[in-house]
Amino acid sequence: MKTAGNNRIGKNAMLLLLTERSEEDWNRHFNELNWSYCTGRIGSMDSQKIVAAIETAAKRSDIVREDLYREMHSLYHAIMEALMGVTRGHTQLGEILRTVGLSFSVVRGTPYPQEEEGEWIAVALYGTIGAPVKGLEHETIGLGINHM
Repeated sequence: MKTAGNNRIGKNAMLLLLTERSEEDWNRHFNELNWSYCTGRIGSMDSQKIVAAIETAAKRSDIVREDLYREMHSLYHAIMEALMGVTRGHTQLGEILRTVGLSFSVVRGTPYPQEEEGEWIAVALYGTIGAPVKGLEHETIGLGINHM
């Protein structure tokens, strides 16, 4: 049953990354909401690789359909919004000697009680960003939400 606390799609995407719960607990939680999700990790100096890794994970997990432009477009914008948060508004990485090590989650669901509001997608990123020298990075976080 959806309640005010557990139907926030962005909050769920972030908690998926930041809390230590078993896979079984998350499966049960998202099954109760009738939502889908996936998680993964990516480290890169290339923002294109980050986008590609998240898109690939979402397609392989059947969160989005590659043959539906609307779904891929929505996912892309959610990824870019999250990446803007991670990079503080500048999606360049390697070109300005920055690298990231990120965990990501993608959550698809219906966060509003009115059926007409439809499905939404959230992409959460959490990890480190900094110079490509071990130990010279700091934490970063980003969240992107878009309607399907």
